[in-house]
Amino acid sequence: MNVPVLDDPRRTRFERDLYLRLLQLGHHAEVTPLLNEAMGLIVEAVGARIAYLEITVDGSRGRILRWSATHGLDEPGVERVRTLISSGIVAEALATGTTIETPSALLDPRFSTRTSVRVGRIEAVLCAPIEGREPLGVVYLQGHAGAGPFSERDRQAVELFARSLSPLAERLVARERSTIDPTLDVRERLRCTSVVGRSPALASILGQIALIAPLDVSVLLTGESGTGKSQIARVIHDNSPRARGPFVELNCGALPEALLESELFGALPGSHSTAVRRIDGKVAAAEGGTLFLDEIADLTPSAQAKLLQLLQSRQYYALGSSRPATADVRIIAATNVDLKTAVGERRFREDLFYRLQVLPLRMPALAERREDIAELAAHFCGAASDRHGLPKLELAPSTLRAAEVADWPGNVRQLAHAMEVATIRATGAGAHRIEPHHLFPDARDDQAAGSESLTFTEATRRFQSRLLGEALAANDWNVAQVATRLDLARSHLYTLIRSFGLKRG
Repeated sequence: MNVPVLDDPRRTRFERDLYLRLLQLGHHAEVTPLLNEAMGLIVEAVGARIAYLEITVDGSRGRILRWSATHGLDEPGVERVRTLISSGIVAEALATGTTIETPSALLDPRFSTRTSVRVGRIEAVLCAPIEGREPLGVVYLQGHAGAGPFSERDRQAVELFARSLSPLAERLVARERSTIDPTLDVRERLRCTSVVGRSPALASILGQIALIAPLDVSVLLTGESGTGKSQIARVIHDNSPRARGPFVELNCGALPEALLESELFGALPGSHSTAVRRIDGKVAAAEGGTLFLDEIADLTPSAQAKLLQLLQSRQYYALGSSRPATADVRIIAATNVDLKTAVGERRFREDLFYRLQVLPLRMPALAERREDIAELAAHFCGAASDRHGLPKLELAPSTLRAAEVADWPGNVRQLAHAMEVATIRATGAGAHRIEPHHLFPDARDDQAAGSESLTFTEATRRFQSRLLGEALAANDWNVAQVATRLDLARSHLYTLIRSFGLKRG
């Protein structure tokens, strides 16, 4: 297709044929196959010896999402091209939507001083931006198959290519963004930067919060201990009309029974043995905001009755007072206890239970969101370094794999504690990164003792690895078939493959 000179009719036909072939790329459902086929098309059309095609967009929480296709480049060559694109005049020109063209980068004063240009001895370059509603990427061509620089017709072809590829790539990027991070859409509607993870289970929780937060009704958070109920309560508050008001937290299981009602509702002097002065309770402190009652199942029967009154009438009595006080507060309660069972055993009031669970929200256990473990581990590692003034440490890939398949009965809280200890342990040992024995010190002892001393977790891990490897081999690495056969979510199956380090062939 590369013709040195074209008259107007031939150029029109050329552009028409190129445009029609680009339209045919619209059948692709993923970005990478689209770029691979598009790469072959532009190389054929222009006659470039080297080509690089990249789509780069912002993901959530500072992550960068990148897809690329190459022609005639080895790994060092790819890095040289990326360096050239990401720095200097090329980056500036692409940011302003300008096509870059030079007959010889080695002789061009804009590029000749760059190490990547000198090392790669880069001659003719043609580079055009791919733009949609946001900058999407770049098509970079280097070295004409024929003698001399790229022609004006080549430039027009590349710009037509970039314009036509843009809507196709933009549509697939939006789809893959939501697949890679299903929390992305809802994060754009919520203030929840402190919430770490991008699993489907977390996306479901955030989606429910987006519905619940604007409504001024009570919320009951349930789920195992350590799943982050207090953090979610804060997110609900921060995204509610009460966000400017106070967020007050009370752990109902952390106070002696005699002090609980006083701490919650307040007390007048002399109302009990320790009330030597007026005590303003948490209800009063939360006025105009949100009162979060953790471990609600530990409320005494008397406190349950008073809380029911507060929910029904917005009024309550401080201990020792005969005059009701009015409260404008939103109640968010949390428990890891099955309140229905507690109601059946008459340990919790049935009428209060139904008042609280106007909008129930169950927090998933960490085992239900294993896709988040690696990101959570890295977050807790960084937080521990900041808190203790320690150097930043990376997590070894083997450490992440071990964390992803380990049992965490204490959920996110247990993982956070384990990562903090591992960070301190690795720093004390002078390590440059956190290895598995820093996170699981007992595992190395068991390994040294021989296979007969394997922990249950390690034995289970080895069995899972063998089972998954055999299933993948038997199904020619068809992940969809294996996921169906083993009754696993496809996303979790990919996590296990990565965790076990399984490779085809």
